[in-house]
Amino acid sequence: MSLADPNTITVSGTPISLPRVSTGDNRSEYLSGDGNNRLTVSHDYGKRYRRMVRFDTSKIAADVFDTSENVKKSMSTYIVFDVPDVGYTAAEALAVWVGFNTLLTATSNAVVSKVLGGES
Repeated sequence: MSLADPNTITVSGTPISLPRVSTGDNRSEYLSGDGNNRLTVSHDYGKRYRRMVRFDTSKIAADVFDTSENVKKSMSTYIVFDVPDVGYTAAEALAVWVGFNTLLTATSNAVVSKVLGGES
């Protein structure tokens, strides 16, 4: 089963449409029309189940060493749910995620802001 098609991620108030471009065994990819944004959802099954949602984005920016040149820069952000094959229900894993996400996003994303600033 796949997610909605297309998906939309809003970055800095700008919605980015991500239509599905690929599906495979336990994996789907969604790509923006300009190719600069990719959403990947995948599942790996073994002794542990690894479920991942990943967003890769890129942009053109001035080269810090030669400001007359522009270069492509990219970043990724993702979440991995690493659960045993038995012992946690989907509802229990969701409850753990909700608690973790609440920590990260509380007070206008304060924890994430601190981590991005190098704090630990």
